[in-house]
Parts: sequence; C-alpha cells; structure tokens
Amino acid sequence: MTAIPQGRTRRATLVGAMCALAVTGTVTLTGCSEDPDAGTNGVGKLPADKIQSRTRTAAESATAVHLSGTVVTSGRTYKLDMRLKSDGGSGEVTAEGTTFRLLRTGEQLFLKADAEFWHPEHAKGDDSDDTAAADKLDGKYVKVPQGDPSYKKFSGFTDKDVLLDGLLTLHGTLETDGHHEESGTRTIRLAGDKGSGGTLDVSLEGKPYPLRLVRAGSAGTLLFTEWDKDFKIEEPKQDETVDYGKALPTS
Repeated sequence: MTAIPQGRTRRATLVGAMCALAVTGTVTLTGCSEDPDAGTNGVGKLPADKIQSRTRTAAESATAVHLSGTVVTSGRTYKLDMRLKSDGGSGEVTAEGTTFRLLRTGEQLFLKADAEFWHPEHAKGDDSDDTAAADKLDGKYVKVPQGDPSYKKFSGFTDKDVLLDGLLTLHGTLETDGHHEESGTRTIRLAGDKGSGGTLDVSLEGKPYPLRLVRAGSAGTLLFTEWDKDFKIEEPKQDETVDYGKALPTS
C-alpha cells in the first residue's frame, strides 16, 4: 500500500474545508465541485416554469398548511396567521390595528372580535342600540350568514385553495435566482422579472413546497410552514356563539 504524503493530505483537507465555506456563502472560491443539488429532491435542476408547476401541484395536494405574514391589497395591509386545510381553517387577521379571529368548518364561517370591531363608536361612549348590540357580540363567535357580503370577504382568508391560488403568482419573466435557505431548509428561489415581479423560495427537501413568498410591488411577505400537519377544526361551543340572523351589523 502506497503511503500518501502528509503534505498532500493536509492540502486536501484544507481544500475540502474551504469548499464547505464557499457553499455556505462565507467565502467564494473557484474550483470547488460541491453540487448544491446533491441530496435534494432535484427540482433545483429544472427550468423555472417546471419548478413553478411542481410547487403549485405540491401545494394543491397538501392536506394542510400554516400561512403567516402580511398581504397588502387595495391600499390595506392585512397581517395573517392562518392554519388551513381543504375543509376549513382558523386563525387571526389584523387590519387597521384591529385583530379578529376566523374559523370555518365546511360552509359554516364564524368571526370573533371585540365590540369596537362591530361598532367603533362604542369607544366614544355611544349609548345607542347599536352599541348594545356590539356589546352582545364582544368576544363571541358570530355565525356569518352565507348571504351577507362579509361571508365572501372573510371566507377567502380560510380557504386554502382560493388563498394559495391567488398568492402563489409571480409576475413577468420567470427565472431561477440561486440556491438559498429558509428556516434551515435548502431552497431554490424563483424570481419574476429579476425580483421586481416577486420571489418564491421552493423547498429542495422532501416535496417542493413553497416556503417563502415576497410579493411584487412591496405587497407583502408570507411564510408557508407545517405542510401536511393536520389539525382539528370544530365549531365553537353554543355558549361561545351568537347567531345574528340573516345579516351582520355594519362594522
């Protein structure tokens, strides 16, 4: 057996260590052969349009997801913290400084908020019947009638398919934008128009789920976690619920 010169061993060790640093982004070197897609699900080697197709398919077929972050639409900023699955969802939405809770199981949608949400004048000492009604709804789950305009507006926040279909969109020419990492998971990044049309980090580990979306035009950033992690959705208890009838009070 031929002995390897000690100097050559040291050089090989040093090169290996330096290449490892290059992969983590600490230094940049040429001549390192580390494959960033080694041990991954392989989507990082695909064209951008095929990666987008794969991640959409993975998201659509998932049984559940936890979505959190901000969405800016029509001049309003919504902070979302929602857990979603095919037959419903639950979580909190914050808009204009007010936080309310949504829960949907099947077609039944419930909304829980404080009195000020239902009647802002409550804070001004208004003693009207509207204020009394708002007090009745304070901290209760209110069953939202399906014919009320609020049903369509709020149920979208609890609909996994509708919400993901509307959010997982990048604008402009689609390209890959390198390998990255999101919360310890290796990703391949998709970019629309070199980032101005939004970016989407797709998992390179396991199924190619979307993990982080930066929307075009500074329209918010969202994180997608707990893919396929099931959770229980139940209608609130009767003593926690108010059925307001065919229409909700104007908030």
